[in-house]
Amino acid sequence: MDMEVADLNYGSDPSGLVWGFLFGRGAQVRALDSAAALEWLSQPAQQAPAEFIWLHFNLANAASENWLKNHVVLADEFYETLHEGSRSTRIELADNSMIAVINDVLHNFSFEASDISTLWLSVTERVVISARRAPLSSIERLRQAVTAGESIRSAAELLIHLLRDQADVLVNIVRVAVARVDDIEDKLLDGRALHKREDLGALRRVLVRLQRLLAPEPSALFRLLMRPTGWVAELDTQELRQSTEEFSVVLSDMSSLQERIKLLQEEIAARVSEQNNRSLYVLTIVTVLALPINIFAGMLGMNVGGIPLAGHPHGFLIVAVVVLTFTVAAGLLVLRVQKNR
Repeated sequence: MDMEVADLNYGSDPSGLVWGFLFGRGAQVRALDSAAALEWLSQPAQQAPAEFIWLHFNLANAASENWLKNHVVLADEFYETLHEGSRSTRIELADNSMIAVINDVLHNFSFEASDISTLWLSVTERVVISARRAPLSSIERLRQAVTAGESIRSAAELLIHLLRDQADVLVNIVRVAVARVDDIEDKLLDGRALHKREDLGALRRVLVRLQRLLAPEPSALFRLLMRPTGWVAELDTQELRQSTEEFSVVLSDMSSLQERIKLLQEEIAARVSEQNNRSLYVLTIVTVLALPINIFAGMLGMNVGGIPLAGHPHGFLIVAVVVLTFTVAAGLLVLRVQKNR
């Protein structure tokens, strides 16, 4: 379908708007700037009941929050979530709107804990506001789908599409993590991955953080699905329930991968411990075998009178034979002990 496209990038205009779209005006999705969005917001709802807009803001721009407070009627809970410490993923109802806190990964995610950031949304029947402090993968996938002409019939469906995009991003992350773990496991079977324990630990920590932040709060979702706001259609409620179930499957796969990483870490630790024990055992054997010569060398090296064989012409040979005899005896004793283990 035809679409008017504005110059969109990851920056923002003076109001903090990164991009905006108008839905429901015939078959077209129209790109908006902050001036066009403000003009649409000033119109009565009755003038275009089937239309809704999506405005995406960059909170790194200090003007964003002021613009929202001055021009958009949002629930107080939305502003509270922007500044509260809790960043767990959740969707709650507030003043006939849905407030969503969604954690996502940055572009070019490199399995670093710092590559995880938060997206805040306020969703009503006619206005969808999203805001972030860093460019995120899922919201960019949603923008690309919209600009490609994918049909979005309602504000609730836009939120559902975002949740599914986030699940797709997580699937890709799990797929890459599985490939890394497979590579380490193959090297471990070949005995070449004992130094990879640190890599597994870092990967596991990132996965645990992802799961902790991305797992939706069950109580909030349960309340939303049991008593959705009046403007959310039954079909949207069913799709929201389905998207949360798909998300749960991805989180389950992530939990299984964490358990697999834990087992690999334990296996590597066991092999390292076994290798250290073997080295210690070899060192002990060498020490035992060298004990006779060390004892005799210490005794004969004392500068005191009465050292035996000091004037004997074959004294050195006699001492060497005695040392060799005791060394062989010690070696036979070690072999016997090793045989009986």
